[in-house]
Formats: sequence, structure tokens, C-alpha cells
Amino acid sequence: MPKPETLNQIQGSDLLLSPFEWTIAKRYMLPGRGEAFIALVAGISLVAVMLGVAALVVVMSVMNGFRAELFDKIVGLNGHAIIQAYGGRLDNWQDVLQEVRETPGVTEASPLIEQPLLTTFNGRVEAVLVRGNTQKDISGLADKLVTGNLSELQAGASNVAIGSRLAENIGARVGDTITIINPAGRSTPFGTVPRQIGYRVAAIFEIGVYDYDKAFVVMPMKDAQTLLLTGDTIGMIEVTTQDPDRVGEFLGPLSNKLAGQAVVSDWKTINASLFEALAVERVVMFVVLSIIVLVAVFNILSSLIMLVRAKTRDIAIMRTMGATRKSLLKIFVTTGFVVGAFGTLVGLGLGLVLLQFRQSIVRGVEVITGVDLWAPEIRFLAELPARTDPKEVAVICVMSLVLSFLATLYPAFKAASTDPVQVLRYE
Repeated sequence: MPKPETLNQIQGSDLLLSPFEWTIAKRYMLPGRGEAFIALVAGISLVAVMLGVAALVVVMSVMNGFRAELFDKIVGLNGHAIIQAYGGRLDNWQDVLQEVRETPGVTEASPLIEQPLLTTFNGRVEAVLVRGNTQKDISGLADKLVTGNLSELQAGASNVAIGSRLAENIGARVGDTITIINPAGRSTPFGTVPRQIGYRVAAIFEIGVYDYDKAFVVMPMKDAQTLLLTGDTIGMIEVTTQDPDRVGEFLGPLSNKLAGQAVVSDWKTINASLFEALAVERVVMFVVLSIIVLVAVFNILSSLIMLVRAKTRDIAIMRTMGATRKSLLKIFVTTGFVVGAFGTLVGLGLGLVLLQFRQSIVRGVEVITGVDLWAPEIRFLAELPARTDPKEVAVICVMSLVLSFLATLYPAFKAASTDPVQVLRYE
């Protein structure tokens, strides 16, 4: 007569769950009516993991987007570095420009004039930053154009392009004539007379950085030289390199050559405080939000401990029927890990959905609360940015899964070490 088949004999692979182990694990994932409290704690654990993962994905993507948008807009407008002459005037700028263009690693270099002045229109006065650009640089604003025609910005035409926020502040539209005031005007027997020249607004652009959109007035370089009475000189040279992260390496030799004549400032130096603050905030937010996932993991741990205590008799019976310690270990690890894995998967999906509709959510909250959550003058950017890094998302998911797995080990080992003799002696 053949021996009865025991549970030991129907065990599967050491790594994979056998049908018996999977059946028991599924049963424990959905506790019965008498175990409603355990089910509640497990549900809270799943929701906590979901919210933790979603919060991490959303916040880290927004932080990445904020840094990337700021970098793209700031560097896109000012290049990777600025060579600025001492005293604000670079007389032999053609020779310096040629030397910069021949520097290894430099892909583009353009002359630039930038001067803070005043503008007035219909009695409104605003501080502005007048930029004299080449025609090529002016054409580069085409993708930021709101209204008007950039091709009308020709030397001698007395046409300018202004930022969208500046246009709102002074009430100017395309076709209006604004007056730009240069306090350092011509000297007369009665003193220095400020220079006032009227310019027609030919275009309105929006860079997306509030401080730029409220101040910039762009005009051809010749017109800027005429306005500022600088003759054939410029104030700075805008430089773009092959790799913005290696800009210091590329321009180091050039900085030594121009010592005493001009100073080379790269984007890291110009915006050091801003980008360092973003980097610190990004790390702090990751650590703080990771605590949410850690709390969720402790919930998984507590729910499994309660489950093991509630199922002590069942565990003892399974041991007497031939279930091995390894089988029990896999059952309870699977029970807890599935909760963490499902919460991670749902949290990832929720995070991506929130990112997709982030701007609509912000506007909805603003309407409900009546509070401007994303004021451009405070946040620098016009809209809430986001840029999801797949590697970062993978790290978040792996972290959640690993913590969920570790949380199952103690209860699983506790269940596997149950002595059926001691449990059933008093039954």
C-alpha cells in the first residue's frame, strides 16, 4: 500500500511557491470576518505604501523639473558663461570674441550689451534691463514669442521686444511706443541731461522666468550702443560650451588670459546659491518623504505579527501535517510582500497620474482655497514643472519593495519557529 502523500512531498522549488503555499498565502491576504482588525491594519499598510511612493514620485519629479526648467531658461538666455569686461566696456571685443570662439570646447560665442535703465509708458515707470543682441540671438526668441514680429527688430528701426510681465505692468501692447530713459545722458552747461528715446514695441515674448519677463527689453546691438552712447564697444560676451557641467574646465585657460581685462563667470557661479538650495531641498524632501514609506512598512510588520498570533493554531496543525519551516517562511513573507508590492505599484500609477494633471490640480486647489499657490513672482517659473527620471523612479520602487520584504522577515521567522507540540498540548 503506497504511503499517503505528505505536504513535504508536494513542495515545489525552494524559491517558487508551491500550490499549497500560494493557496494559504492568498487566504491570509484576505483575513476572515473574525479578523477584521487585521484586515484593517493591512489595508492601512497598503494605502500608506501607495501614498508614500506616490508622494516620492511626484515631489522628486517636480524638484527635477524645477531645476531643469530653471537651468534651461537661465542658460538658454545667458549661455553657459558670461565674459564681462571690467568697467562695463570691452573695447577690443572683436579680438576677444575671436579668441573665445577658437577656445576648445566652446560651441558658440556672441557679443552682448546689458544695462539697467528705466522705461515709461502712459505715466507708468518701471526699471528694465536693456539687452542689445545680435540678429541671430534675437531670432532665438522665436519659440518664446507671445505676439508681434521679431523680424522688425532691425538696426536703426527703433523697434524693441519686451517681456510679457513688463507689458502687463506698464500696459503696453504691440504697436505702442515706450520711452527708455538713460540717466547717464549727455553733459550740458546745465549738467547731465538724461537721454530719452522712444521705441515702438514690435514683439512681446515670455521666457517663463518671472524676473526676466518683467524686466527685459531686447533691441539690436547697434540701437543699444546708440542709446547708451558707448560707440563700437560691448559690455560682455555670451558663451555656450559642449557640456555645461564642464564649462569651468573649458574656460579655465581663457580666464587666465583675460585676467585684468575681463572676468569669466559660468552659470554655476552666477546661480550658485539658487541651485545649491535646490540640491539641498531635494535631498531633504527625499529623506522626509521616505519616512512615509518606512511608517507604512512598520504597519506591514504589525499586521503580520497580529496575523501570526491569530493563526498560531493553524500553523501548528500545518506543521503536524508535514509543512516545513521553509514553507511557512515563504507563506508569510509572500503575504506581507504582496501588500507592499501592490501598494508600490498603485502608488507609482497614482504618482504618474498626479504629474500628468498637476497644473489642473493646482488651479483647482487655487479656486477652492482662493490662494495663489504658484505665484510666478515667488516661484520664478510661470507653471509648475515636472521631469520624471526613470532611474529615480526605479530607486523609489526598489526601496519600497526592499523595505516591505525586510518587514516580513521577523513575523515569518516567528511563524516558522512555532512548536506544534507546545501549541496543541493545551488544545
